[in-house]
Amino acid sequence: MDFLPEEIEGYSEQFSAVESDLLAEINRFTNAKVLMPRMLAGHLQGRVLAMLSKMISPKHVVEVGTYTGYSALCWAEGLADGGRVDTIEVNDELQSVVEAFFAKSEYRENLHLHIGDAGDVIDSLQAPFDLVFLDADKRNYPNYLKQVLPKVNVGGYIIADNVLWSGKVTSDPRNMDEETAALHEYNELVTDNPNLDNVLLPVRDGLMIARKIA
Repeated sequence: MDFLPEEIEGYSEQFSAVESDLLAEINRFTNAKVLMPRMLAGHLQGRVLAMLSKMISPKHVVEVGTYTGYSALCWAEGLADGGRVDTIEVNDELQSVVEAFFAKSEYRENLHLHIGDAGDVIDSLQAPFDLVFLDADKRNYPNYLKQVLPKVNVGGYIIADNVLWSGKVTSDPRNMDEETAALHEYNELVTDNPNLDNVLLPVRDGLMIARKIA
């Protein structure tokens, strides 16, 4: 995946708040030990997620795609008092890793890891949701949107990562692979929905931020 030019990302990180010691530890561990470390939110995007959470002050966050737990911890930074993050990961091999990192966090009581199929877990979670973060199977983004939208509070947010997909979403739709086509469909569904107000931010690989207005 192609993100920001290295010098621009480095400069942006230099003039953004530092990541915590625990987040830095997750960053190092993921890059050294876990397959496909580019999937990690990382310093700059993590600070964006944490800032959004602090602005929104959600009571209930649902995250689809935990990976090694970095982004879940970022969302937890802005939780309202007594809030919770339900984060869903399909890869059970990451469970012990995530649980160990969560146990070190000051937000450990607010973080709830679910291992399993996201569609099934979402159905089991108590609504309403104040913020949903999609960062998992790209082919299912349109399905996840349809599933979570009725469960999101009016005024709540659905935020999706990787919606630019290294720029491939700008190619001819007739030539798109399955994942790219699904992400392009997701962007269209969000933009065309009269009940959503949205902006696509070209941060790293693209964040689609949608606010439910009705």
